[in-house]
Amino acid sequence: MTDNPFADAFDTPGQHNQPILSVSELSGALKRTVEDAFSFVRVRGEISGFKRAASGHLYLGLKDENAVMDAVCWKGVANKIDLRPQDGMEVICKGRLTTYPGRSKYQLVIESMELAGEGALLKLLEDLKHKLATEGLFDPERKKQLPFLPKVIGIVTSPTGAVIRDIMHRLNDRFPRHVLLWPCLVQGKGAAEQVAQGIRAFNSIDGTQGVPRPDLLIVARGGGSLEDLWSFNEEIVVRAAAESDIPLISAVGHETDTTLIDYASDRRAPTPTAAAEMAVPVRMEVLAQVMDDGTRLVAAMNRMMDERNLRVKSASRAIPNPQRLVDDMTQRLDDRVERLGNSVENLLQRHSMRVDQLTSKIPEPRQQIQNAQERLRGRTQALMNGYRNTLQKKQSQYDRTSALVRRKAVDDGLQRAEQRLSSVSALLESYSYKSVLDRGFALVTDKEGSAVTSAQGLEIGQELAIQFGGDEKLDVLVNGEGVAPTAEPVAKPKPKAPAKKKGPSPEQGSLF
Repeated sequence: MTDNPFADAFDTPGQHNQPILSVSELSGALKRTVEDAFSFVRVRGEISGFKRAASGHLYLGLKDENAVMDAVCWKGVANKIDLRPQDGMEVICKGRLTTYPGRSKYQLVIESMELAGEGALLKLLEDLKHKLATEGLFDPERKKQLPFLPKVIGIVTSPTGAVIRDIMHRLNDRFPRHVLLWPCLVQGKGAAEQVAQGIRAFNSIDGTQGVPRPDLLIVARGGGSLEDLWSFNEEIVVRAAAESDIPLISAVGHETDTTLIDYASDRRAPTPTAAAEMAVPVRMEVLAQVMDDGTRLVAAMNRMMDERNLRVKSASRAIPNPQRLVDDMTQRLDDRVERLGNSVENLLQRHSMRVDQLTSKIPEPRQQIQNAQERLRGRTQALMNGYRNTLQKKQSQYDRTSALVRRKAVDDGLQRAEQRLSSVSALLESYSYKSVLDRGFALVTDKEGSAVTSAQGLEIGQELAIQFGGDEKLDVLVNGEGVAPTAEPVAKPKPKAPAKKKGPSPEQGSLF
């Protein structure tokens, strides 16, 4: 260390003997002292607040856990550095220490710079980002759609900064909305807890206590260094943003600034003003769109009505007069009713004629029986002849016992056939009205052969015929007291009943 050039003046007794120094003199003395004492130093620290001026000079801060030092790298030296400095990068700088009298600050003039390793803050940030991403807090599936026109917007930011004024100004310009502000710190100790509390508080509003529930949240802060924005990288803030049921827009820092809340929010805005533009549309544009849609709707309705009217008119030309249709249908109905009445009568006549035709074609039952008997006798005779011929041909092959058995079987078959024929003949005779006459009844008919069922309507002198059982018939006349026979009754010989065959028919002949 060099000696203080004003040390002797300070040792003189009495305050009035001390020299009075100007600010420039003292600042120059401090500058020379610092530059002489720290003419060459090597400093390791993390870059913070890096800026590249338009002149090409580099301005930055070097920091560690406990202190921050300003540093500057002039354009000539900056062009020779291969390293591209950025915030969070840990570097080793060589240079000299000097002061800047204009602001009473000391700073390091960098003459060389080299990479020392990953910055502590950036490493912590990357570790937390990887942890939360692994939990799925940044997944795109969690993102919610922003409402087109929210009624109430909740804003979490500082009430004294320019951010809230920028947001309100932009909202009023685009589409004024009801805004709820949750005041909180956005930097320093306790800021992260207050921001997370604001997000959760807005989500807890149910709208029943007189405070409307927000339809959209905006978490906003102005630009700053990585340390200034660190509150929005805290885990408590990121989790609160990810758990929010209300859609959330993060607007922290400038467009180049990125914090972890940007990954967890539903939409990231590069600036707070851009967040207001995302939140609401332009009112005049919405009105213009509504008016345009209304005009198009009216035009579409008019076109549709014109088309419908044209279709109705075209359809009406093809439709005949309803009254004329009713008259035609009435006339057709009358015609159908008349034809229906005639058709019923014609149908009955046709069926009656059909019944008469079928009745005339039905043969007499007795004749059918006789024909059946003749066919049976013929077939029996043919069967017996065939059987006789077969026996004659096979007589050498069969013994006497077999012939007897065969003959008995044939006799039994013939006997069963005759029994069935007799039973059918008896049944047919039982259905004939002549069997009723045989039991003592009589049938009265007129000369046309029609049956007389009552005495009413008979005239004196009318000829009648009475038929009795056994085909006996008596002709009578009607007089005042009764009826009188006109001739002797004519009795037809009663046919003898055929005798039952006890053995083989005489016409059949012997089988042996």
